[in-house]
Amino acid sequence: MSRAEDDPQSVTVETSRPLLSAERLKAFEDAVVAIAMTLLILPLLENVSEFARDDRSALEYVQVEHKQLFSFALSFLIIAVFWMNHHRVFDRVEKATNALIWLQVGWMFTIVWLPVATAMLGSLPDDAMQKLLYIGALLASSLLMLGTRLYLRRHPELHRIAPESLRRGLIAEIVMSCLFAVSLVIAVLVPDIGYAAMFLLLLAGPAQAILARKSGARRT
Repeated sequence: MSRAEDDPQSVTVETSRPLLSAERLKAFEDAVVAIAMTLLILPLLENVSEFARDDRSALEYVQVEHKQLFSFALSFLIIAVFWMNHHRVFDRVEKATNALIWLQVGWMFTIVWLPVATAMLGSLPDDAMQKLLYIGALLASSLLMLGTRLYLRRHPELHRIAPESLRRGLIAEIVMSCLFAVSLVIAVLVPDIGYAAMFLLLLAGPAQAILARKSGARRT
């Protein structure tokens, strides 16, 4: 019998060790985000080929496909912002546990889903299910990053993020999740407003500043 088998404590330590280096996880996530952003353009490329076969002009293409062009630009920007937010967190994460990996798998799922939801937004008739699939994916992504920050807060051994930075990040994720949730409810229940409800996200900065000041006042 090996020494590890004789010593229960050593077995516990062995099974609790990180399962994957954070560097490999970050590289994998960067690749997934890059692929998702690239996939956003594919429907537009197909439409360009169709217009070319019909000998139609670029101006006609923009006029006809303006909705799909807008949805592409919007989703590209959103994924870019999500990635920058993710990068700011994981730049200082050094180790990855099984639970952290699965949180990131969930986050990557929401990112990979966005090209599909974007294609629906640009091509299919506007309905409640379409809004649920699109804005709901954004809400899920935000909630998974909130869960990630909470997990990192409980496991400081995995990272070198300052507590104050984690606190500000948690406030930001809570605000964004709430705004996505409110936007989703309004978009679904008030069709005349629809995706314009996402302009509520412009309130994120002021709301985060107010909550940060109140949180700081309570701490002092």
